Amino acid sequence: MSYLERIRRPADLRTLSTPELEVLAKEIRDFLVASVSRTGGHLGPNLGVVELTLAVHRVFDSPAEHIVFDTGHQAYVHKLLTGRQDFSELRQRGGVSGYPSRAESDHDVVENSHASTALSWADGISKANQLRGLHHRSVVAVIGDGALTGGMAWEALNNIAEGQDRSLVIVVNDNGRSYAPTIGGLAHHLDALRTTRSYEKVLDWGKRTLQRSGTPGKVAFDALHGMKKGIKDVIAPQGLFEGLGIKYIGPVDGHDVAAMETALARAKAFGGPVIVHAITEKGRGYTPAETDVADRFHAVGVIHPETGLPVAPSRFGWTSVFAEEIVEIGRRRSDVVALTAAMLAPVGLAPFAEEFPDRVFDVGIAEQHAVTSAAGMAYAGLHPVVALYATFLNRGFDQVLMDVALHRAGVTFVLDRAGLTGDDGASHNGMWDMALLRTVPGLRLAAPRDEDTLRAELREAVAVDDAPTVLRYPKGALPQSLPAVGRQGTVDVLARHGGVPRVLVVGVGVMAHTAVEVGAALDAQGIGSTVVDPRWVLPVPTDLLSLARQHDLVVTVEDGLVTNGVGSAVRDALAAAGTDVPVRSHGIPHAFLEHASRAQLVEEHHLRGQDIAREAASAVAALTGAAEVRPVDRPAG
Repeated sequence: MSYLERIRRPADLRTLSTPELEVLAKEIRDFLVASVSRTGGHLGPNLGVVELTLAVHRVFDSPAEHIVFDTGHQAYVHKLLTGRQDFSELRQRGGVSGYPSRAESDHDVVENSHASTALSWADGISKANQLRGLHHRSVVAVIGDGALTGGMAWEALNNIAEGQDRSLVIVVNDNGRSYAPTIGGLAHHLDALRTTRSYEKVLDWGKRTLQRSGTPGKVAFDALHGMKKGIKDVIAPQGLFEGLGIKYIGPVDGHDVAAMETALARAKAFGGPVIVHAITEKGRGYTPAETDVADRFHAVGVIHPETGLPVAPSRFGWTSVFAEEIVEIGRRRSDVVALTAAMLAPVGLAPFAEEFPDRVFDVGIAEQHAVTSAAGMAYAGLHPVVALYATFLNRGFDQVLMDVALHRAGVTFVLDRAGLTGDDGASHNGMWDMALLRTVPGLRLAAPRDEDTLRAELREAVAVDDAPTVLRYPKGALPQSLPAVGRQGTVDVLARHGGVPRVLVVGVGVMAHTAVEVGAALDAQGIGSTVVDPRWVLPVPTDLLSLARQHDLVVTVEDGLVTNGVGSAVRDALAAAGTDVPVRSHGIPHAFLEHASRAQLVEEHHLRGQDIAREAASAVAALTGAAEVRPVDRPAG
């Protein structure tokens, strides 16, 4: 039996010697490479925290002493050490989640896949411990240097510093990267901590120098006093943390279990807030990841474990089309600039950055700042394109509303991974954007259905200079091109079936393909229909309302929240126009969805063409036998 197989709970680690721990660390890395290469998942971050996580669990008594991971994708090792060693269905329905999950284990505190929040969680837990008289319990937050670029982390540090009698240990996992290399002033600060001799060593050098020079006592004292003041900020930039009132320990080799244990034990014994600064290497122990400069191994699909190469090469995807088109736009318009929040390559801005390095701004994990900075750029005469994952726009919603829309700023938001993404679970499905953005006055939102419409709608979006525009598209490979058979005003007509059109089927974005299936299925049942893609779905186009008046029933299909989504917007617009055509809306239910594949979620929530056509046919039948069909919003099923 391997050492890893003997570990069923963290307490089992405390029986191992240092040589045995080294063997265990290698076994864990071998396990991660073998398992994640079969299923996909976050590989590089977890390979980098093996020894760090071992040390944390040897010093702290989880789950009594809470350990919060930020961001939670670095918690695979934690899962292995807390009894979850079946990774055969990692991030698949019924298998282990890609993030901490309370449903899986008492050792998990928060499903923390939106970065920079762990310190606030730890602050709250430590305050509760204090009020409940549990002063002996420490709280540990493991946060990467990338997550420390988020403003929320610094808001938390400001409050943590006040709790001098609260045992709260912050482990900074410093590998110089978030998804990509960490940027900004904090990155330079941590660089200095990595490369500069410690304050005490430099001060000792100063003392010896003064003694050898024969400097008189009073002069030497004054010189040392001045040296301390100067060195504190220049040579010992840990003063940034200690100036807040947070004890600093480090830098520590995060791949040395014994050194990490010593540092963590000292931090725990201190009894107040302490930062332990651990230097680690992302992808440690796996040659393809160690030699990679593009962070391809941050998150991987199914790969060959020996080489790290994909088993099945990725098809040309949505992100690649955006990457090409934004470069073409940038060549024609010097006022177009790009912003992102620590996701330069994943959102497709790397080619733009290569060609226009002075016109791209990676602000770190700080979506709120990105949005308001873009508003300032627009005010000063530029047209910013802010590229984010759809799920992360949630964090900048107030800024979209109050800084961009209120001031009619010409800012374009490009939302990647919109709709059902599935594998990463509840917090990563990009299902909130349309329902949220529908409430923003003046905002226009487009949802392309294929490559051609993505390119065209991006060009249309950046042409708007007096209001926010949004372009949203899903994760993954592009579908087949879906050309229009006609156009009514701004609305693309995708198909017409039957002599008398009874049903108007409205497909939003990639769901236009499903809408075409619905129209064909209705035609097979002798029900006439018109299938359309509004292209720009918010606000509801007046041409779409005109089409709706020509039909007995409107069916909308979207991969966003059905509550307050596009279907609701269509119904409200029809009601406001005095039109009583009933609307049946199909979309994602008002709930958090467990991790599963996109196809499984589509089937579970009855968003296949056949499911929607069946309900539409029933509604048409009801219309023939009743005066009215009551319009309702509901996720099919």
